[in-house]
Amino acid sequence: MNAKTKKRMIVVTGVIVMVLILILAIVGGSTAAKTIGVADAASGQYVDQRVQVTGNVVENSYTTTGNVLTFSIYDPDSEDGVTLNVSYDGAAASTFGNDVTAICTGKIGDDGVLYASEMVTKCPSKYESGTEALTVDRMMGYGSDITGTTVRVTGKIQAGSQNAAGQGDRFVLEDADTGATVSVLFDGAVSEETLADGASVVLTGNLTEDGKFSATNVALAE
Repeated sequence: MNAKTKKRMIVVTGVIVMVLILILAIVGGSTAAKTIGVADAASGQYVDQRVQVTGNVVENSYTTTGNVLTFSIYDPDSEDGVTLNVSYDGAAASTFGNDVTAICTGKIGDDGVLYASEMVTKCPSKYESGTEALTVDRMMGYGSDITGTTVRVTGKIQAGSQNAAGQGDRFVLEDADTGATVSVLFDGAVSEETLADGASVVLTGNLTEDGKFSATNVALAE
């Protein structure tokens, strides 16, 4: 390769690199989401714009049709009562539930709905002592004698049993010593740490007539 050809290749390569940088900058600028609050998102001024909105899931506002999850969010730091309807075309994480914090990214339609292409849920971990809590095996041994009675039970999350709220039983609680299990019903917010495979947890709730545990609180064991 002579010097003239080499110089020409360097120039062409430089031009290609500059063009790629320009294209990436344009694409990145057009897809970047603007962070706004629930009230601003619901105001109608950001229709057809890509935005990111953070809010807490309104209790029992969620439904699933096919693979589309619809729900409403609100700003927990505001008393204006404004809510925003969200449609998410994707699988919800097992942490999804009532009052969980949902970070939703997408475009707002003419109907005022945020059509989210991305959603991240988060919930701070809660800890509770498992002292005096029943084991799964012992609780199930009582059977109908404690049906409907509020109790505390401790065990570990059975690997692979976790579901989002509204997707069936939330998870399966397993006795760490005997392997006895009970399906758990819970619609509230749960952190990823709490719902991790094998995590030791303490539940408060009651055993239902069909042999499941209806939890009112789920916390990590201290």
